[in-house]
Amino acid sequence: MKVNKTNLMALILLAVMAATAFLSLKQDSLTFDELAHIPAGYSYLIKQDYRVNPEHPPLIKDISAIPLLFLGLNFPDGSPNWLQPEAPAWWVQFDLGREFLYGSGNNPRQIILWSRSAMIGLLILLGWFLFYWARQIGGNTVALGVLALFAFSPTFLAHGRLVNTDIGAVLGALIAIFFWLKFLKLPHWQNIWLAGIGFGLAMVLKFSLVLLIPFLVIITPLYAILFSEKNKALKLIISYAGKALLAALVGVIFVIWPIYQFHVLNYPPEQQLRDTLADISGYPLPIMKDINLWLTQQQPFRGLGQYLRGLLMASQRTVWGNTAVFMGEISAGSWLHYFPLLYLFKVPLAFHILTLIALMGAIWGIKIWGIKRLKNNFIVLAFLVWILVYWLAALLGNLNIGVRHLLPVFPFIYLLVVLGINRLISLIKLPKLKQSLLVLVFILFGWYIASSLSAFPHYIPYYNELAGGTKQGYKIAVDSNYDWGQDFYRLLDFVEKNKIDKIYLDYFGGEDPQYWLGEKYLKLNPREEELPQGWLAVSLNQFMGGMAKPAPDFDQETGYYNWLKEQRPVARAGYSIFIYYLD
Repeated sequence: MKVNKTNLMALILLAVMAATAFLSLKQDSLTFDELAHIPAGYSYLIKQDYRVNPEHPPLIKDISAIPLLFLGLNFPDGSPNWLQPEAPAWWVQFDLGREFLYGSGNNPRQIILWSRSAMIGLLILLGWFLFYWARQIGGNTVALGVLALFAFSPTFLAHGRLVNTDIGAVLGALIAIFFWLKFLKLPHWQNIWLAGIGFGLAMVLKFSLVLLIPFLVIITPLYAILFSEKNKALKLIISYAGKALLAALVGVIFVIWPIYQFHVLNYPPEQQLRDTLADISGYPLPIMKDINLWLTQQQPFRGLGQYLRGLLMASQRTVWGNTAVFMGEISAGSWLHYFPLLYLFKVPLAFHILTLIALMGAIWGIKIWGIKRLKNNFIVLAFLVWILVYWLAALLGNLNIGVRHLLPVFPFIYLLVVLGINRLISLIKLPKLKQSLLVLVFILFGWYIASSLSAFPHYIPYYNELAGGTKQGYKIAVDSNYDWGQDFYRLLDFVEKNKIDKIYLDYFGGEDPQYWLGEKYLKLNPREEELPQGWLAVSLNQFMGGMAKPAPDFDQETGYYNWLKEQRPVARAGYSIFIYYLD
């Protein structure tokens, strides 16, 4: 049987990505958000009860929990952290996570490994879908170029193997936009249904994908205007608007409602109402609160009430912000230059050069084609609109906690970059110039891949050369950009190798130091007047937060790690934990 070379190369790229992701995660300890997401997903499947982690949709957590169903795990359903006799504070889900992983007789590393393995499967599915679509758009060469950028992306390798909703957001955006564009091209019943299913899936994968709504509101009438006959634009817009609303209803009725209704089957109605009241009490729009509470009190619509509760919680957090450290400053608000600089520093430098080459192709192509050819390149226009909508929301939002939040635009940027380069190569007529450009592109792809491979297995803290490399990247930003708790196992190895009896530790992440270190563990309080002696270790998220300059809006104490500033660490656990010996 003859094997298609393009398919074979795509399979090799995906296999390399799967192997890289799996081998790199084995030594990465539990990250901060996983402590809540893993037990939440398991509770959804075994309890059909959505009391834990409602601020994120359930589908990704469900998928990560499927392998856990075969491990015979103990779940602390008699614990106050689960029973929650009073409306729970946000940290109760983390207390439940610690109890499930470390206090119920389960094997935490087994749970973490199997949950993440499910996420790698999802990551590879995403890669295949991206390759499939890129092939339809630009052919074999474009598809392989896009897949190579995806497969060796440090950001996808960092977060695509972890139990969080970031990879779901990318998959949801791709699926929704893919099927919506098919619907626009051929608005018959089958495509209306597929567009609705794709939209619904996106809505239960990540709440930030609500940004698809303004995107679809823009491109749907735009398509109708561009492709309408003379003086019939308004009629076509109305026709598309009606079919688009029908597609949205399909998503709500056949995806969002049944999935959420399943998840509240055993969630006591009075407890759901109590928790909803507590979670959305500060929401600024009373009408949305009223709708949410009404839905929650109607038995057939409790699932929709739970969905709206999560959506309002997520939008509240985007407005309220989150404490973060950036460029030596700590703030509970946001910085306008946060995402642009992180994109500049966290994406391999070779890709930025490839982007500049693609822009040359785009500019040259526009000059030759003219505006009249816009209809033939509507898919490119749609990608640009999505990228613009998402970037604007990121810049104007108040949540600055990681470049991972930009992932839903990465595949579309990859597609545009490879298409732009391909266009530039096709426009060049001089053989020597074309050959030189091809050589340059191959060199840049090689540099991109080498940057990724050299980062193995430390993908979370990856920073490019402009930031001083991974070793110095923590000076730009920490949290999920650098220190998410992933190096705790490496700290354990250091303690064991050096036969350390006692170690002071200030750790940021999902692991339970007491569980692993026992009597060796001493909680480090940097604010105590008496300085610790002997071995101590500090997560860089805590370290940088304790030395950062407070922003004008920040009214909490800082400077509590200044006493450690002049000390040189004797070692590092991975990249994210500094280890000292003080005598």
